Amino acid sequence: MSDERDQFAELTTVRMCFRDEGDPKGEPLLLIMGLSSQLIHWPQEVVDALGERGYRVIRPDNRDSGLTEWKEAPRQYFLRALARDTVELLDHLGIEQAHVVGASMGGMIAQLLAIEHAPRVRSLCSMMSTPHFSIGMGDGEVLQELAKPLPPERAEAITQIADLYTLIGSKTCADNEHERRLALATEAYDRAQHPDGGARQVTAALIAPGRRRRLQKLRIPALVIHGAEDPLIKIAGGEATHAALADSAYLPLDAMGHDLPEPLLDQVTAAIAENAARA
Repeated sequence: MSDERDQFAELTTVRMCFRDEGDPKGEPLLLIMGLSSQLIHWPQEVVDALGERGYRVIRPDNRDSGLTEWKEAPRQYFLRALARDTVELLDHLGIEQAHVVGASMGGMIAQLLAIEHAPRVRSLCSMMSTPHFSIGMGDGEVLQELAKPLPPERAEAITQIADLYTLIGSKTCADNEHERRLALATEAYDRAQHPDGGARQVTAALIAPGRRRRLQKLRIPALVIHGAEDPLIKIAGGEATHAALADSAYLPLDAMGHDLPEPLLDQVTAAIAENAARA
């Protein structure tokens, strides 16, 4: 289910869906979301707030998510293919350099962008992510819930998605999050479904080489944000990312899980903007 804000770029392997918002004359800021997540998983409040700060905010649907479509039969890919998609999107938009913000698997993509496409990255923000899949990964119960197939009935599927958001999401900030999570689950289910895509994304993250040694060579403004309540990628992943990035700023949030809860949006947005301004 497309929205009037959705645009499409014909890339080498996929027809990528993206939204281009904020100040059209501002510095480009790319928001990359994570595993089995769509561009709508970036809260509109964050997009709007960054736009009000003068940024041109671009957020894509990764391959195997949202309204991005394969041009050929789907096949397994490496994490660098996801990074290459974003570079091709920047090329499509005529953007030479952007501030790059990635969450979860999107953080892994953002790290790889900064490593392998350094001239295209003006600043880096890695959120709720890790420099290697083995560092900070959650326990078996959480991963099993993440991999559970959706039931065929719409209402049950939406409930399962919302329950997953609750399982991996913030606990301290959860009092007013139930309605937001249910609304997001409904929008995500109705917008697009990729039953086999999550497995390919997980595999891409699993087989990706570690990035710590290459991150140590970067010399760009960098910020790491991670929640102490994150059960999917535990805060050790954020600590390892921060340790690898020279002179990076670090924002550990005690009340944050593997999500972006409403009470923390202003703080997260301000930190992203402050890091971008360092460039």
